[in-house]
Amino acid sequence: MKTLKIAIQKSGRLNEKSVELLKNCGLSFENYKSSLISSVSNFPLEILFLRDDDIPEYVQDGIADIGIVGENVIAEKGVEVSFLQHLGFGKCTLKLAVKNSSEIENVKDLEGKAIATSYPVILKQFLNQNQVTADIRTISGSVEISPGLGLSDAIFDIVSTGGTLKSNGLKPFIDVMSSQAILIGRKGSENNELIQELIQRIQSVLRARETKYVVLNAEIKNLDEIVKLLPGVKSPTIVPLAEEGWVAIHTVISERDFWEKINLLKSAGAQGIVVMPIEKIIF
Repeated sequence: MKTLKIAIQKSGRLNEKSVELLKNCGLSFENYKSSLISSVSNFPLEILFLRDDDIPEYVQDGIADIGIVGENVIAEKGVEVSFLQHLGFGKCTLKLAVKNSSEIENVKDLEGKAIATSYPVILKQFLNQNQVTADIRTISGSVEISPGLGLSDAIFDIVSTGGTLKSNGLKPFIDVMSSQAILIGRKGSENNELIQELIQRIQSVLRARETKYVVLNAEIKNLDEIVKLLPGVKSPTIVPLAEEGWVAIHTVISERDFWEKINLLKSAGAQGIVVMPIEKIIF
């Protein structure tokens, strides 16, 4: 059986979450911090630890079969790869920002201005779409300090929380692109059986993160009303209790709807509500 190769970030904001995801998929590997490659002992997979900028091209060229990287990096590199699965972490937005005292308020105000960025390709595309001509100055790091040094009138960079912008006296004024970590593969890799098995594992972990396992007690007279609130994966599991007239109800609740559902359940007569995390959900 051919061994797959997956490329992930060696260090940086996606590394820890990528490793955590693979571990939660039941993959066993060690020494990833001290090596550029690590073999998985219980799945035909090798993990390559690379610079995030290199991952898209490694996948495109077939050096790695699949990879985990930010959508922003893929857009900047302009590679031909397949998007296999959004992963829900590493979320950020590419924004245009200016000094708090700047009079620049919209994209047209950038005409003729200097913009510092580590993402010149994405920025150029955005400016072209808005028919704006600006001086794009490519900087490899610390983009946020360039307006204060007089190197640019604005910056275009990744923003996660906005704290770095505030600490440098900057304010965002245009959101250009939203990004998150994504599993990519070579073109045509979608039908590979091993890749499909790994995607199934990943999806089971992602579903589990979005749901809670809930057990509650209720009087039988309130059962119909409570069941209407609990679709579960298919339907709730109902188990009689030792005390006559009572049942235990087992179900799952979406993290998104959790607190609203809990309050509705209590109002409908649910008692002794126990909430537990779910490790995996497999359909």
